[in-house]
Amino acid sequence: MTISLCMIVKDEELTLGRCLDCICDIVDEIIVVDTGSTDSTKAIAAKYTDKIYDFEWIDDFAAARNFSFSKATMEYIMWLDADDVILESDREKLKFFKQLPDNTFDVAMMRYNLGTDSSELPTCSFMRERLLKREKGFKWNDPVHEYIPFSGKIVNTNICITHKKIKERSDRNLRIFEKIIAQGKPLSDRNLFYYARELYFNKRFEEAITYYNRFLETTSGIASNYIDASIDLSNCYKAVGDEKNILKALLKSFEHDLPRAEICCQIGFYYKLKEDYVKAIFWYGLAANLKIPENEWGAVIRDFYEYIPNMELSCCYFHLGDIDNAIKYNDIALEFKPGDEKAEYNKGYFEWMKLGGDKLKNLKL
Repeated sequence: MTISLCMIVKDEELTLGRCLDCICDIVDEIIVVDTGSTDSTKAIAAKYTDKIYDFEWIDDFAAARNFSFSKATMEYIMWLDADDVILESDREKLKFFKQLPDNTFDVAMMRYNLGTDSSELPTCSFMRERLLKREKGFKWNDPVHEYIPFSGKIVNTNICITHKKIKERSDRNLRIFEKIIAQGKPLSDRNLFYYARELYFNKRFEEAITYYNRFLETTSGIASNYIDASIDLSNCYKAVGDEKNILKALLKSFEHDLPRAEICCQIGFYYKLKEDYVKAIFWYGLAANLKIPENEWGAVIRDFYEYIPNMELSCCYFHLGDIDNAIKYNDIALEFKPGDEKAEYNKGYFEWMKLGGDKLKNLKL
């Protein structure tokens, strides 16, 4: 297959070269659409391609991305953001995938890893449409948090794109949403969630509560968005001191999906803070025994299924005086994150406790 890489950029001099370095030898053309850079972004892009276009920014990411897609000439279109990278193992997978003889698919899904830990393991990931057959004419929708309604023959790949953000979060997305609302345009169910999330990120908690509750009454969203909304809503209630609704917000997620580890751990945190360790152990234990939804297209945070519940079980059992179980679950956490600083500290502390306990018994005090 042949691939056009399409990007939209603005003031990305710190990340654009890093991104293009890891993809330039794989794709067949690179299209960079600049929406108003004032730094050296365009000069950096020119080192990789002569297909650089200006697009007047109109507070509409979908419009800019559709313009970039309109310039593609190859069989498939791939999109990346400037702060994305492709790790070497995934570069090799992408090269292999490109050489496969079957080019009959319309959309290829790749996992999007939103950051990695010190061992390059993903901290949060979800599937995104990354390769799209150009002749199908797929279009981006929504001015902010844009997406492509795709259809046809869809293949899931094991290729990952890794997001390595450098810039701080701004209020840009919030301003776009408020412009839409000021124009009297209704928000879709999907955008109720994203607007609530922008309000939450900007610490406008009371308004976020209103929109998260409106979203949680809908039914057309994806499961992970309802999980995120419930967690964010509980944090909003915590921020405004509404203690009675913190747990209710978390339990609201059960109306939309089976218990997920992300929610179970949050409920565990709720009871742990109240020093109700028996109830906390129940919810952490449930999280630790749930399987990671590998085929979930929405966001999945692996630590809530593996490392976090076992570390918290260790902590809760410690508070209950059950050192053997505290050691057991700390060791399990280390299996998921070998060499983890916190778990290694715990391990040393537990060993010291057991040695100290034996000495105290020998003293027969």
